[in-house]
Amino acid sequence: MVSKPINKFCPRSGKYVREDSLTTYRGNTVGFCNPQCCQEFAANPAAYPSDRTYFDTLLKEYELATDLD
Repeated sequence: MVSKPINKFCPRSGKYVREDSLTTYRGNTVGFCNPQCCQEFAANPAAYPSDRTYFDTLLKEYELATDLD
């Protein structure tokens, strides 16, 4: 993955995102603090509603912020 993740912190642990733990969600790069959580989410995002809610909130905030520009 070449793009920067939309999140700085892991939705599960609150730790910093690692470069080896990135995947895509709704066309955006998202990150986790370890490869295992990243792989679990990437394989089945529907099984992790808390993670999706976290990423959806960040995407909505970004959308709202760019609408103000």
